[in-house]
Amino acid sequence: MTQSVTSAQPLNLSQQLIQRHLVSGEMIPGSEIALEINQALLQDVLGTLVMLELEAMGLDRVHTQPSVQYIDHGLVQADNLNAETYLFLKSACERFGVWYSGPGNGISHPVHMENFGVPGQSIVGCDSHTTAAGALGMLAIGAGGIEVAMAMAGEPLYITMPKIWGIKLEGQLPDWVSAKDIVLELLRRHGVAGGKNTMIEYYGPGLAHLSAMDRHVLANMGTEMGATATVFPSDEETRRFLAARGRESDWQPLAAEPGCRYELNDHLDLATLEPMIALPSSPDNVVTVREAAGQPLHQAYIGSSGNPGYRDFAVVAEIVRDRQVADGVSLDINPSSRQVLTTLIQQGYLADLVASGARLHQAGCNGCIGMGQAPAVGLNSLRTVPRNFPGRSGTREDSVFLCSPETAAASALAGVITDPRTLSMAYPRITEPDKIVINRALFNAPLPVEEARLKPLQKTDNTPALPALSPLPDTLEVPVLLVVGDNISTDDIMPAGQRVLPYWSSIYASAPFTFEAVDDTYATRADTTRTQGGHVIVGGVNYGQGSSRENAALVPRYLGLQVVIAKSFARIHWQNLICFGALPLTFCHPEDSERLGQGDMIVIRDLYNQLAKGDDLIAEVPGKGTMTLHHGLTERQKTLIAQGGVINHLRERNAQQATSTSG
Repeated sequence: MTQSVTSAQPLNLSQQLIQRHLVSGEMIPGSEIALEINQALLQDVLGTLVMLELEAMGLDRVHTQPSVQYIDHGLVQADNLNAETYLFLKSACERFGVWYSGPGNGISHPVHMENFGVPGQSIVGCDSHTTAAGALGMLAIGAGGIEVAMAMAGEPLYITMPKIWGIKLEGQLPDWVSAKDIVLELLRRHGVAGGKNTMIEYYGPGLAHLSAMDRHVLANMGTEMGATATVFPSDEETRRFLAARGRESDWQPLAAEPGCRYELNDHLDLATLEPMIALPSSPDNVVTVREAAGQPLHQAYIGSSGNPGYRDFAVVAEIVRDRQVADGVSLDINPSSRQVLTTLIQQGYLADLVASGARLHQAGCNGCIGMGQAPAVGLNSLRTVPRNFPGRSGTREDSVFLCSPETAAASALAGVITDPRTLSMAYPRITEPDKIVINRALFNAPLPVEEARLKPLQKTDNTPALPALSPLPDTLEVPVLLVVGDNISTDDIMPAGQRVLPYWSSIYASAPFTFEAVDDTYATRADTTRTQGGHVIVGGVNYGQGSSRENAALVPRYLGLQVVIAKSFARIHWQNLICFGALPLTFCHPEDSERLGQGDMIVIRDLYNQLAKGDDLIAEVPGKGTMTLHHGLTERQKTLIAQGGVINHLRERNAQQATSTSG
């Protein structure tokens, strides 16, 4: 039987952080807990929906401090849409009391870590890689935008209490092996769902040899294993990192208590690792680089939140200095932040990169999210990004590998995938400068409250109000409109890339793109169900993995989605469906999934009574009998379903409070 954590037990760091922010619930793995949230992080393509949700809630000013809006995804201004999004978001920041980081400042995760990250605090972000802030000893969680909006409105964040997974690191990385190889080895061992409902905590003597930005790589890509969060102790390396950015006063030591225990355990001797690479098209399709060596190369891409540190660019510059990128290979340099780019210029590394034939792009997410640098069809692209789901690069028929900066640079020189240990040079070990140039004047700070209240939102046709969502009827009789396989990602549901991202701020404009890579007829067929009772989607294992993008739940819901039945769900997408009033169900008997096909009808009678009675309900499939389905909703989540989602719930609650106050 699972036991709750008691104060008498030595606590690991994860338990300490959760306990520090616990509002309600017990720290029993699998139970629902509510957490107080200190900070909020928004990125532009999903921040637009968050701002519209804050407006729909009637919020006057955000409670999380700081809340920061970053412009880092939609940077390619191929038409007016992205530029107008910037204006809308800046006006929303002014209205609601949010910091604004404009285009060019860089990727939200490393920029936030450098400017606002505080050990011991909690942060939620509308980007799944918000977990990167755990590198500083923060309780850092990615969530759907609607949950971020709720936290910004002063509501707690509800999550399932995770099991704490302790990963002990020993030894020191050998030459030509770096942080990306560590996390790729863990993905090789555990897969993209191996960390679901866990919080990864790194500890052990091996940490002494990992910089704060090395830790960022691991904390960032814990998301690729499905983990709720990843945390590192706040130690002397954390202090050094903050001191180099003029923020030593924000440092405090944090560590697991001696004698603490973990529900799950793993061990890595860093000295035994070698260069690793994830083959197309999943982050866990990992082999050693020597096994993949010799395959031809079209592109090598350096950057993203998956390798955002100064070291990650400087080591590439050292490797290519006085050498030439192979003919036919594009070496794409995507600086992660303005300060990294400035420091590379000051140290002379940018000249080395450009002289080698590398192409320099603006600081931001860019190619990681398919916003530029899309590769040619079917040709190999080596990238230091966190994900290689099919089509995420912006090219539907892509062939993307994930690897370290060292492997990408060595391969770019050779023109084929190359183990960097074969290079005829000493391994360049990079030390970050003692002082990093930070210019916080490039951020727009929140306005005073009275001035902020006078600011209107600068809306456009591409930032319309959110659609009204009605609660599910008590009797559902809806067709199965789509059947999909395992590991369907939110990229599959709502694609990114330069063609689609600019429309994400409009549910209506982005709707035609839904599921287009899986079934390009879905959106049209789904739209016809909106006035006819809606429809069901049937999925496999780990449905909704990947990005936290809430529009992957909201847009299908707008198109009539009522129920998703899957073998299992990714954590964030499961939460997003509930928040928008769609019912996620899993098969009590996995073989039942084989009984369902497109066109079958699903009939659920007396829905709300069934939800109230237990964790399972009975569905009828005319002509095929009945099946038992599991919902596992908490009482709070049942209320959300009954009211048609979070926004309806908050409106009703606020109206009741206003009535009782006036009475």
